[in-house]
Amino acid sequence: MNIHEYQAKALFEKFGVPVPKGVAAKSPADFEAALAQLPDAPVVVKSQIHAGGRGKGTFTDGFKGGVKFAKTKAEALDYATKMFNNTLVTIQTGPAGRKVQTVYFTQASDIKKEYYLASLLDRATSRPVIVASTEGGVEIEKVAHDTPEKIFKVVVDPAYGLADFQVRELVFKLGFNAAEGKNAAKLIRSLYTFFWETDAAMVEVNPLITTPDDQVLALDAKVSFDSNSLFRHPEIVALRDLNEEDPKEIEASKYDLAYIALDGHIACLVNGAGLAMSTMDIIKHYGGNPANFLDVGGGASKEKVVAAFKIILGDANVKGIFVNIFGGIMDCNVIAEGIVEAVKEVGLKLPLVVRLEGNNVAAGKATLAASGLALVSGDTMADAAQKIVKLVA
Repeated sequence: MNIHEYQAKALFEKFGVPVPKGVAAKSPADFEAALAQLPDAPVVVKSQIHAGGRGKGTFTDGFKGGVKFAKTKAEALDYATKMFNNTLVTIQTGPAGRKVQTVYFTQASDIKKEYYLASLLDRATSRPVIVASTEGGVEIEKVAHDTPEKIFKVVVDPAYGLADFQVRELVFKLGFNAAEGKNAAKLIRSLYTFFWETDAAMVEVNPLITTPDDQVLALDAKVSFDSNSLFRHPEIVALRDLNEEDPKEIEASKYDLAYIALDGHIACLVNGAGLAMSTMDIIKHYGGNPANFLDVGGGASKEKVVAAFKIILGDANVKGIFVNIFGGIMDCNVIAEGIVEAVKEVGLKLPLVVRLEGNNVAAGKATLAASGLALVSGDTMADAAQKIVKLVA
């Protein structure tokens, strides 16, 4: 689950991570009141969407930049008015862009130097890692590619936590002076505590800055949380912005379905994440394009299958459906009954190819055969994939 920058910075402050003063506004009527809470000094106006590259983005009406420096509050008000309810297109949003429904005003900071700092899970070691660099304010991927020696990593023992010597190592490698180093050490410890105690998947500050008076501030904030741990953090769940999520993915979450929308034309309904990935791969292998990742799980009910079909049909790009079920824990006949019920309920007119194998498969195939539905059976994954690709061609 992702949150907005203004939400992340509010959480930062609770954990002792220093940030510039800022105020968010969710309607033009709130802009002046929000600006009134900031000093009479330059202001940075930031579009709030769940995507990076905002500063280099372009709005669909031609207005450039989702992050703007304003010398006066009047100029900040003008920028905010142009951003609000406008669609911002960045390198991460894709051509459809995202509509800006919140604007964040922050006090401008004097920047002496920019750095990069992040805390995330290192899957190679199965441990938290802190990543830092002297090259902030640019894409970390570019730094990793062009100057990998400027990226520093500290792997944290989860049983012990972040050690003092590791903090000192980072402060030394980043080249802070004595006063900066003291402030940076405190910030690094607070950021890691935030990462660990909130079950975050990633906490990124780009840029982290130093100021002429040796302060160290998180100028930006990008935070995502492990969705599997959200049951422990209702206060974080309350920050979820459904306007930033695909409506189909929101609906899927209500039924505990793992669904991710893609840009192809062949919808997939599969049980098991590994099988779902293989199903998408084999569709691509035979010249098709998957429209989604959809895992109904190992114990799906008829109701889940019906819900899955309805979600699939909510995608106007779908031209055919491939159901690929391997019954281990799953009973193939339960899936078959769900397919029959779903097709009858939604009045499916698209090509449907079904491949069932495993637990109670004979009963499942018998249920489908007796249904009178216009569906095509696949004997193997390869056979079924070729059939659905041919049907939607």
